[in-house]
Amino acid sequence: MTTSAHQPCVLVVNSGSSSIKYQLVSPVDGERIASGIVERIGEDASTVSHTSAAGTTTREGAIADHEAGLRTVLDLFAEVGPDLAAVDVVAVGHRVVQGGAEFGGPVLVDDDVVATIEALSPLAPLHNPANLAGITVARELLPDVPHVVVFDTAFFRDLPAEAATYAIDRGVAAEHQVRRYGAHGTSHQYVAQRVAEVVGRPVEELNTIVLHLGNGASVSAVRGGAAVDTSMGLTPLEGLVMGTRSGDIDPAVVFHLVRNAGMSVDDVDDLLNRRSGLKGLTGQNDLREVHRLVDEGDEDARTGLAVYVHRLKKYVGAYTAVLGRVDVIAFTAGVGENDDVVRAQALAGLEPLGVVVDAARNAGRKKEATVISADSSRTTVLVVPTNEELAIARQAMEVVGRGADEDDEAPAAVGHA
Repeated sequence: MTTSAHQPCVLVVNSGSSSIKYQLVSPVDGERIASGIVERIGEDASTVSHTSAAGTTTREGAIADHEAGLRTVLDLFAEVGPDLAAVDVVAVGHRVVQGGAEFGGPVLVDDDVVATIEALSPLAPLHNPANLAGITVARELLPDVPHVVVFDTAFFRDLPAEAATYAIDRGVAAEHQVRRYGAHGTSHQYVAQRVAEVVGRPVEELNTIVLHLGNGASVSAVRGGAAVDTSMGLTPLEGLVMGTRSGDIDPAVVFHLVRNAGMSVDDVDDLLNRRSGLKGLTGQNDLREVHRLVDEGDEDARTGLAVYVHRLKKYVGAYTAVLGRVDVIAFTAGVGENDDVVRAQALAGLEPLGVVVDAARNAGRKKEATVISADSSRTTVLVVPTNEELAIARQAMEVVGRGADEDDEAPAAVGHA
């Protein structure tokens, strides 16, 4: 975890409602120079963990707000390193979940961009306000460094109309910005590009299905490097069964619970986002615990895992039909990279579609890009570790570099529709 003072670096900030995750990354060689997390912001028992070449340093104590949290992070950089003043920090990259139809790529932050992110908050009320808090504080504390926003939705902004459009009244949809936005786009784009490198073919030639499986989970169909469909919708609730989210569900379930169970809209929101998915089915949102329960003979856990896998297989089949030809299926994120049982079960029985997983190659966790398909498989199946921070850092550096060659007013428009 060392870097030359002349090696350009990007500080990547991912601000949540009660946390700040960060990494200092070298976009050129992909090196993670330092990283850490501020947890339980606003509580008396807040913690900060900072890892660098000097090891891991932990601080405990009340952190009142995001400003106090980021000040602590900057203090740790100064005290235990690397000293941000001594390395070449060319940008601060921020993750924002919802960019709506306005942003199809990374943008240099200015007051207009901040106002637009705030205006989009109704589409991501759990995420955009927290993301914006981090941007606001970081701009105040690091005013001499350009700040760049990378949006989770950007990769999916230009989905074909047939994939992005919901079959509801057009006027209502337009007035209230109802369409498929997707999420995890930074990861899906990174993995699709990494797949091309691994198989040694231009990304423009490949049809790829990417399965981003973590506590939140999504799948995308990517043709020639461009997304043509994705499972998450207006919000990250739609699609696959997740740790605590239901994924696809008959919308009339909401009406039924409001009318017959006496639940409010907020109650149903909480149910579907926080008390459903694997958590609702098995009592556990961690698949390691679900597997343990299955091994112990728990029937609810067995059913829950079967529902989870069934939904995965259903989407793989659907996106095979959308793409017409699938060259690569790629698993990524925490579950996708580490759970060989889920990988095997999700693709079991798909041999007629040209998908054959090799049990020995699939076994175990994968820390680097790995082919897990059999030699006889027409479709290559890969495990590709995602690296959203590196993707954000590289996009931020592209914006800063591109803006440096243009006039003073140009950078603020970079990435707009």
